[in-house]
Amino acid sequence: MDSLPKQTLNPNKHLKEQFVSNLDGSSILEIAALLTIVPLLVLLRYSIGFHCKIDNNGVKAVTSKKNDDEKIVISRNWKAAISLDFIFIVFPMLLFFTVLSEWVYHGTVLLSLLVLILSVTAKRSFSGLQRGQSLSFRASVSSYRVALMLITCLCILAVDFTIFPRRYAKTETYGTSLMDLGVGSFVLANAVVSRQARDVSSGNWITGIKATAPLLLLGFIRLVTTSGVDYQVHVTEYGVHWNFFFTLAAISILTSFVNIPAKYCGLLGFAVLAGYQTWLLSGLNTYLLSDERGTDIISKNKEGVYSILGYWGMYLLGVHLGYRLFYGKHTNIRSTTSSIARVFLVSLLLWIVTILFDNYVERISRRTCNMPYVTWVLAQDLQALGIFMLSSYIPLNKLSSLEEAIDQNLLATFLLANLVTGMVNLTVDTIFASPFSSLLILTAYAFALSAIIGTIHFSGFRLKFW
Repeated sequence: MDSLPKQTLNPNKHLKEQFVSNLDGSSILEIAALLTIVPLLVLLRYSIGFHCKIDNNGVKAVTSKKNDDEKIVISRNWKAAISLDFIFIVFPMLLFFTVLSEWVYHGTVLLSLLVLILSVTAKRSFSGLQRGQSLSFRASVSSYRVALMLITCLCILAVDFTIFPRRYAKTETYGTSLMDLGVGSFVLANAVVSRQARDVSSGNWITGIKATAPLLLLGFIRLVTTSGVDYQVHVTEYGVHWNFFFTLAAISILTSFVNIPAKYCGLLGFAVLAGYQTWLLSGLNTYLLSDERGTDIISKNKEGVYSILGYWGMYLLGVHLGYRLFYGKHTNIRSTTSSIARVFLVSLLLWIVTILFDNYVERISRRTCNMPYVTWVLAQDLQALGIFMLSSYIPLNKLSSLEEAIDQNLLATFLLANLVTGMVNLTVDTIFASPFSSLLILTAYAFALSAIIGTIHFSGFRLKFW
C-alpha cells in the first residue's frame, strides 16, 4: 500500500525559498538614496506637528501649529496622531520599497526640497524658539532605531511578494541590498547606545550571560517554530539552525568575556576584522560561499558561526564610534552643528574606505560579514543617523507618536511582525498574489502593526530587555 503524502502547512515552501535565493542586489548608490528617504519622511512628519505622548496626567496630543493665543493643544485623540504617522512615514516607506522603487532618486530630491522649505517656513514662524528645545542625540538615536525596526518589519513580509524588487532582497554571495543591512544595522545600533559606549560599568561576565538568556530563548523558539510549521528558511543566510537571535547572543557573550574600555574597543575591533579578513582571503571565503556543508553542527551553520567574528568586530567599532562621537568627555550629546558635522565627516571617510575595500580587497558580502560589509554598514547607518540629527533645525520637533510607541516596545514590535509575517505566509500564496492584492495586504499589515503597537504603548504596556 502506498503511503499517504506528507501534509504540510506550507506547500509552496520550496518555491518561496527559490524566490529569495541567488540574488545579486542593487547598487550602493541606490541603497544610500533609498535610506535617505526614510529619515526625510520622519523630518517631514516633524515639520507638520501634532503628536501624542504619555505623561503623568494621561495622553496628550501636541501640535506645533501656532496662533496668537496658544502653541499647545491638549487632546486625547492619540489615534489620529498614530494615523498621521502611518500616512506620512510608514505608508510612503512601503510605497518606495515596492511600487515606487523606480522613483527612489526622484523621491530623495523632492523630499529634501520639501523638508527644507517646511523647515525654513516653520523657523520663521517660531523665531523665538529656545535652542535648548532641539532634540537630543538620544532622541535622534531613538528615531534611527525605530526607522530600522520599521524597515525590517516591512521588508520581512514584503520580500515574499513579487512587488518587492528582487534587488532589495538579501544577496546570495557578494553585493549590496536593502535587506543586507538588517542584522548589521541592529548590531551597530546596539553598540552605539551600549553601556560600554557610554563608559558605564556593565557588571561582570555572569551578568552578561544572564542578559543573553532571553536572546538564546528567542533563538530556540524561532528554530522550533519554523521547523514545526515547515516554514521556508533561506539556509545560506545563517545556516541550517542558526538565526538572528543567536548572532546577537554570541556578540553579547563575547563582549561580556572581553570587556575593555570603550576607548580601546576601536583597536580591538580593527584587529579582529583585519585578522578575520585575512583568514577569508586565505581561503575561508571559498568554503563559506560554497555549497559544501558537513554533518557537524558548525559546518551546518558555517555562515552564522564564522560571521560572528565580523559582527563582533563591527560591534567593537560601533562602541568606539559611539564613545568618541557622542559620549566622550569633550562631546555634547545634543544635536548641535558640530556634532552633526562630525557624524557626516566620519560617514564620508567610511564611504571612501568602503569603496576602496570593495574594489581592491574583496567585494561586500553580508553572508561572510567581511570588512567591506562592516565599513558599508557603518557608513550607511552614520549617514542616516546624521540626517535624523538634522531635526535640530526643525522648531518644536519631537518624536512622533508612533516612534515613541515603537521605541518603548522594540521587542514587542519585532516579535509581532514576525508572528504576523508567518501567519500571512502560511495562509496566502504570496508569490502568486497580484500587485494590487499584494499592496493591499502589505498596507493592511503595516497599518495593523502600527495600530496595535500604538494601542499597546498608550495603554501603558512596555516589553523591552535590551
